[in-house]
Amino acid sequence: MPYKERTIEKQYFTIGEVAAQFKVAESLVRFWETEFDELKPRRSKKGNRLYTPQDIDTFRTIFHLVKERGYTIPGAREMLKQKGPQLKDKIDAVQGIERVRAFLVSLKKELDMARPE
Repeated sequence: MPYKERTIEKQYFTIGEVAAQFKVAESLVRFWETEFDELKPRRSKKGNRLYTPQDIDTFRTIFHLVKERGYTIPGAREMLKQKGPQLKDKIDAVQGIERVRAFLVSLKKELDMARPE
């Protein structure tokens, strides 16, 4: 029986990993911590920030509101307070649709290239 690699989901992410995932500066991640009470990472014994997958979900929601939808920080803060869980579900659905769209666009390009002119 071949060796099966187990996928272990990380429990904590560094600030650098979070910043890289969203293609933003680490300073923005730190700034949003001061602006949004929902974003409070744990700290290691050395004082390094440790983000859980739930923290990253919260960051994704904030990122969507501020960077993708153009909300101001106070506006995004208010949306999180009013529609937190509903908003996360909606964002997850939109991102799923965007992934499907990207797949279909790449598939169309492959089919167009394979079709003789």
